[in-house]
Amino acid sequence: MKSVLKILGILLAAGIIFGAGYLVSMKQKSNVPPPPTVDYFKGAGSKDIAALQQTEQRNVIEVKPGQLIQDAINKAQSGYLIRVYPGTYKETVYIDKDNIYLQGIIREGQWPILEGEKTRNDAILYSGNNMVIENFKIMNYKGNGIMGQAGNNFIIRNNYIIDTGVYGIFPEFGTNGLISHNILSGIEDAAIYVGMCDNIDVLYNEVHSSVAGIEIENSRHALVEGNYVHDNTGGILAFITPGLPIKTCYDVIIRNNFVINNNIENFGEPGSIVASLPKGTGIIIMAADEVTIENNIITGNQNAGIVMTDLNFIAHITKDPESEPNPDRIVILDNIMSNNGSNPIDELKAYKVANLVTTPGIDIVAIGGGSGSCIRDKNKYITVGLNNYSQCQSAGTGNIISYMLPEPAPARDTKTEDRGKLIYYGICSGCHSYNMRMIGPPVMTIQALYKDNPQGIADYIAKPVHKRTDFPEMPPQDYLSEEKRLEVAKFMLSIDK
Repeated sequence: MKSVLKILGILLAAGIIFGAGYLVSMKQKSNVPPPPTVDYFKGAGSKDIAALQQTEQRNVIEVKPGQLIQDAINKAQSGYLIRVYPGTYKETVYIDKDNIYLQGIIREGQWPILEGEKTRNDAILYSGNNMVIENFKIMNYKGNGIMGQAGNNFIIRNNYIIDTGVYGIFPEFGTNGLISHNILSGIEDAAIYVGMCDNIDVLYNEVHSSVAGIEIENSRHALVEGNYVHDNTGGILAFITPGLPIKTCYDVIIRNNFVINNNIENFGEPGSIVASLPKGTGIIIMAADEVTIENNIITGNQNAGIVMTDLNFIAHITKDPESEPNPDRIVILDNIMSNNGSNPIDELKAYKVANLVTTPGIDIVAIGGGSGSCIRDKNKYITVGLNNYSQCQSAGTGNIISYMLPEPAPARDTKTEDRGKLIYYGICSGCHSYNMRMIGPPVMTIQALYKDNPQGIADYIAKPVHKRTDFPEMPPQDYLSEEKRLEVAKFMLSIDK
């Protein structure tokens, strides 16, 4: 019976049709939660967005080849719909206004293309609230495809993102968002990277040929469902990264995903955390808590199918006394797993020997500390290190349709929040933690270099000079005003943890 279920699962994975970013069966489509309501939807509540697009009148700006998308953004006011027609647009788009709907028009298979030419850092940066970005092909940028900078209530869907540098889709420090029906490939860190966010759904995306497929980092209340994650170095990750302003990662559901053949060589930036990710791992839970793994098809991952580990998983990681280092209260329910662990790394081979496991392969492995975890039926899988896992009594997560909020999250208000802190959380902390190397040097190093000189940091932010060959070149952040750059510089010099 077990073999029959595995075969059926693999056939099901092969039978899903992917087209224009839509990785979803008809049954799955019916379960897609409504997008967040936003101000320009006039309080429509849970009404379907497609119906609103047809019936609601709003101001429209059209962008056609030879024009700039940024010019349309500059002209737009709250509630505007910006339609971008097929063509190639060589620019970076900054959206610092609320209630903007940026919509690509696809005609006869032709997309609007944002082309970075490997000279531009980012394709789309948004800091506004209540944002929709859909139907773009984005390629050949050095930094990010779509990055959210502390914007709440966002929808990022049906985009095709190829070789955009460090991250593909990267909401940072945002609340209440939907990332769905995107196709991403060729990303040197995480293709979909949810950083320090709350109430996020990541649904029905296809992610491949990247170092990390989908990463939920220092975030809470995240649903990762119905995604096809294949041929990456690592598939789906739920992590705590020490040294970030948000110290926890918990309440994550990983269900109904296809996690297959994540065995490619790691091409992450040397010295970064992700560069230490061993190839061949389907799902990795590092120090995150209250993670449920349910009804996934996990096959062909040569290191292991699922790994639960503490922060010792990354050898050079710096400890943070405010981040508890163990994965606690992990719940593993019914998953279809086969042909995992055929070529584990040496450390896992030794761990198997130490635990007297002689069966070929590894489906599930727990390393290091942690408490309160359970597995429904350990005998269905090849497991290592699960001696302290109890038998789960959970009925599953079927009662949770979405983690998005029933009403929009309040917009961030720079009048009541420290603007320097908000800019650091929403922009800088994605590359600069306090005491640990990420993409850029730690804040502690920056403080040592620029003690009592916030203007020096502000000037560098606008026009960085590539001084250290062991770090990638920092892109200019000159779209930030001089006042904002100085405020974030002062805040960075004040951080002490």
